Amino acid sequence: MTADERGEGAVRASAVVRAALTELDLDWTETAPGLFGVTLPGTRKLTTECALQVGHHGLSVRAFVARNPDDDHERVYRWLLQKNLTLYGVAFAVDALGDVYLSGRVSLAAVSAAEVDRLLGAVAQTADDSFNTILELGFADSIRREWAWRRSRGESTANLAAFTHLDPGPTS
Repeated sequence: MTADERGEGAVRASAVVRAALTELDLDWTETAPGLFGVTLPGTRKLTTECALQVGHHGLSVRAFVARNPDDDHERVYRWLLQKNLTLYGVAFAVDALGDVYLSGRVSLAAVSAAEVDRLLGAVAQTADDSFNTILELGFADSIRREWAWRRSRGESTANLAAFTHLDPGPTS
């Protein structure tokens, strides 16, 4: 798509996004004009991959948070919907496979370096802050099996520390 086909507003917004991502010192690529892949660092969720796309009327963001929960879908989805009431610029969404994403959109007129920073900050913080809760609600049985499997093989359980309350105890 040429610059003329994308429109002046989209070209300007793409330039703003490029400059903001460079200033934020994030790992990013521009895979097509106006389509940016960005890796956001985290603590609980070590990285969050997201896409920023500049369209004719707005800048959209979409970030993968977690795969389709193994257990208790209704409880997970209810929690996500309740969490949506407190979020800025993004909301939880579920795709056709049941995978959990964060999605948001701002108008082209609102695109500024500060708004890109704020939007990506909302994605990074929400994904990171929500990750363990989503895992606990939707993957509790898998976490219990992981505890038992690692213990039975003498493997480290260090990265399960946030889920000690799901530890089934020593295996014989």
